Amino acid sequence: MTSLVTGSPDCSILATDVETGAAVARLENAHGAAVNRIVNLTESTIASGDDEGCIKVWDTRQQSCCNTFQVHEEYISDITFASDSMKLIGTSGDGTLSVCNLRSNKVQTRSEFSEDELLSVVIMKNGRKVICGTQTGTLLLYSWGFFKDCSDRFVDLSPSSVDALLKLDEDRVITGSENGIISLVGILPNRIIQPIAEHSEYPVERLAFSHDRKYLGSISHDNTLKLWDLDGLLESGSNVQNHSTMSDTDSDGMDVDNSTSKSCKGTKRKSASKGSNSSNVNNFFAEL
Repeated sequence: MTSLVTGSPDCSILATDVETGAAVARLENAHGAAVNRIVNLTESTIASGDDEGCIKVWDTRQQSCCNTFQVHEEYISDITFASDSMKLIGTSGDGTLSVCNLRSNKVQTRSEFSEDELLSVVIMKNGRKVICGTQTGTLLLYSWGFFKDCSDRFVDLSPSSVDALLKLDEDRVITGSENGIISLVGILPNRIIQPIAEHSEYPVERLAFSHDRKYLGSISHDNTLKLWDLDGLLESGSNVQNHSTMSDTDSDGMDVDNSTSKSCKGTKRKSASKGSNSSNVNNFFAEL
């Protein structure tokens, strides 16, 4: 059985059978505020974030919460999972990035406040880099283990906010912006490889691949899911991709934190909720 898991402004989490449309399970009052983000971690765990900065991890076999991290002051904008180290990377409207250790059930570190809201996050470069999209359209690059401040910036990406990031491979990421433009972007060296599509004049909220990675899906405020053929994109993208061996002097230590790095600091800004989100999960609450 395959279920679609959704979070709601009424603080609940709902699992729906994608074939029948029937509700499989519903968790009332899963959070103390509107559920803003849900991501799949493993076959039996999901993570959710709410409008008040709380991240929770759920064991779908036991139908219970197994980790709670009250780490941010503003809404959780995005979450990604480093499975090898069992850590959650979260971004928030309060302008900070957090690292939550699932093994110790502790917040390992939190970045200093950036200049604006952090809206999206992916892990790239074989786990050595964490990329964050921001409200002003800049990409912030953090080195793993050195999360206090970013090590690099890509400032020429977009004049609008980068609301969605989707890793294509270790060197390229697909971005979705507030102006509706979807682009293919190279990381280290930082460059815009090519635009992919324009969803609409509305912000691109989320991006995802189909199960076979033949199609790219995008959603926006126009209440439309659009599918884009990736075959041509991957072929043309590989032709122009520059596999540069640019040296990266940042340490690759996995559990180190250092407060001294290139200045990317600023003042905290706040914003309203980004809304609810959803994620596909296999066998979610199958025993319920």
